[in-house]
Amino acid sequence: MSIQLISVSHKTADLSIRSCFALTRERQIEYMKALKTSEVIEECAVLATCNRLEIYIYGRESHQREIFSVAETLLFQYLELPVAIDGAEYLRFYEGTRAVRHLFRVASGLDSMVMGEDQILGQVKDAQNLAVECGCMGTCLNTCFRYAVTAAKKVKTDTDLSRTSVSTATIAVKAAKEYLGDLKEKNILVIGASGKIGNTVYKNFAAERKTRIYATVRPHHHLENKDVYYEIPYDERYDSLDYMDVIISATASPHYTLTVDKVRKALKTEKPRVFIDLAVPPDIDRRVAGLPKAGYYNIDDFAQIAGENNRKKLAEADAAKEILEAYQIQFEKWMIFQKYFSMVRNTKAQIGRKAEEKGMDRALNQFFFALRECMTPDQLEAFMKTLTKVGEIYEKD
Repeated sequence: MSIQLISVSHKTADLSIRSCFALTRERQIEYMKALKTSEVIEECAVLATCNRLEIYIYGRESHQREIFSVAETLLFQYLELPVAIDGAEYLRFYEGTRAVRHLFRVASGLDSMVMGEDQILGQVKDAQNLAVECGCMGTCLNTCFRYAVTAAKKVKTDTDLSRTSVSTATIAVKAAKEYLGDLKEKNILVIGASGKIGNTVYKNFAAERKTRIYATVRPHHHLENKDVYYEIPYDERYDSLDYMDVIISATASPHYTLTVDKVRKALKTEKPRVFIDLAVPPDIDRRVAGLPKAGYYNIDDFAQIAGENNRKKLAEADAAKEILEAYQIQFEKWMIFQKYFSMVRNTKAQIGRKAEEKGMDRALNQFFFALRECMTPDQLEAFMKTLTKVGEIYEKD
């Protein structure tokens, strides 16, 4: 058995392509359950964020090609890509150690567009929980994700990778400031403020002094610090647009939350205003950038700002990699032990039976003689050195 991975991310595809790879929560569940019907797939999980769609699979090692083929074929069935797009061009395939290493890097924020951002850790946990809830994740992937999350937490506490307050949300604030010059006395609308990304954006803009925050939220939901924002019904979002200076949208809608024609009709006052789209697929029709004095940013536009942040964090990234490697080794040891657990149990039983018949000393002598006969000189030398270290650890305990 081995862990395999299919990935499309901000490193292989731009926003227009990633939008085509977006899966709703319901479609993720349907896709995972379809994967589980394959005879060669034991477990699976889907990690879906604005910047990546990744499918983690645990299955029979001897059926690697078949696993990738099944997963890719089913994926394209659930995505329903436009005919003009060759989806396979944007996919990357990983197996074994490379797949595990990739998950650890993703969970820690090392593979994020904004290096060190910690929203991804929560998204990895959500992917793990969803796969468990729908019965698609078993012992192996669950343990792998658990090690990855633990390693990511260690990186967060022991390095400065996540301590610099740079994230998609803070970059959105910076972009708004750069376009408008100042946010003082500005009116800010957050569409989808009760979602995870929208809520983080809301908190970052609310921290700016003397701004007026307006937000659309889900029915029966309220944001923290209710006194600092005005709630606007989603259906009335266009009615308030003319009043706004900054408009951010971060929903999971499969359709535009703001279309260019309705925005043009809603805007009566010509003044500088900026639209910031943090959704995949996009929430805001990018043609709003052509409206008078309007600015527009999407997630991919933040890459340059993120690049400056990432360069500053290279030293911390090296420290993070060392932590991740240590946890990855621990997980791989667990995998090997699980693979041969029944053999270890049988060997212990064999030695026990021999000990009952001939005494423990003679039983162990026969066991080590059998080991000697089965190994090459180099293998035997390595085994004996390892056994010496085991003895030292065993003695301490």
